Amino acid sequence: MPISNDLLSGTLFSIRDKEVDELFQKVPYLEYAKKLGGIEYEDGGIKIQRPLSVTNHSTITQFATGYEPMSLAVSDTMQPALYDWCDFGAPIVITKKEELENQGEKAIIKIVEARMRNVMGLLRRELATQVVGGNSTVLTALNSLCGDPVSGVATGFLQQGLPTAAGQTNTIGGLNRALVPDGAGLFNRSGTAAAAFGTNGIRVMQSLGAETMARAPMGEVKLILASEAGFANYRRTLFANERYTDPKATGNAGYMALAFGNSAVVQDVFMPGAALLDTGVATSMYFLNFDSIKFVIHKDADFAVSAFENVSGTVARAAQIYWKGQLIADNLSGCALLSNGEVF
Repeated sequence: MPISNDLLSGTLFSIRDKEVDELFQKVPYLEYAKKLGGIEYEDGGIKIQRPLSVTNHSTITQFATGYEPMSLAVSDTMQPALYDWCDFGAPIVITKKEELENQGEKAIIKIVEARMRNVMGLLRRELATQVVGGNSTVLTALNSLCGDPVSGVATGFLQQGLPTAAGQTNTIGGLNRALVPDGAGLFNRSGTAAAAFGTNGIRVMQSLGAETMARAPMGEVKLILASEAGFANYRRTLFANERYTDPKATGNAGYMALAFGNSAVVQDVFMPGAALLDTGVATSMYFLNFDSIKFVIHKDADFAVSAFENVSGTVARAAQIYWKGQLIADNLSGCALLSNGEVF
């Protein structure tokens, strides 16, 4: 007796939550964002709008005698950063031929589970590739932490260079970074280990930690994403004091996490690392403040799955996974980028 669409759909719905949890755990940025308040859910809208103060509302009047008139000159301080949604989806298809060759409910259900895991693995890789490395060829509408302009990421958030309009040229939500008062709000901090992490790495990390702490309007750096070489070099500097713990006890999905102050230091294979050495700069570490950078997801399209339906004109039936969201930045002064930490 053929298995019904309702039963197949029920199977898909039942495994969706587990697979989504697995996706978040296997992408370090997403796992820490979820745990530390870096994910927000919205109802919709044509665009994601984040109001930013781009000028001072009023001026200060100093009183020498107390009889001076107070200046009432004011201006509208708000200008929205606008972000387009990124939408993507993928089908899960099972054919009549496969059903006939795998008789029985358990066999068909195992095919559906395997297809679901395969599709979620693909989505996980593309999400991480774009959010962390900025070089997905599929999810090009999704913003990235990688702001290297030479690699073509003209809207990426974290850039090398001085925190000035000339040093960091990428736009944030369509806004010129220099619009924010003193240019501080949308400029990230940056530093270089000068291709000698063993000599300069810890010193630069400490400097960036102090600079971000002093400038962040809210929160602090809670996650440092490191390239494979950057993570290995940081670990080498700590070897004399290194201690180990069972990864199951920390809920980090099996990958090693070190610490730097109050921040977790986690290796991410999708970090640009030496891949951008053609620009003369290797991107080695992101210092991330989740009060400043958010992953916004539509509440009705968080890897939402549809029911199985027969595909017209074929002997197949299909369901879809759909996601709608965007990576956005409200402030970057509490975030930083460390470069050229690939060589010890």
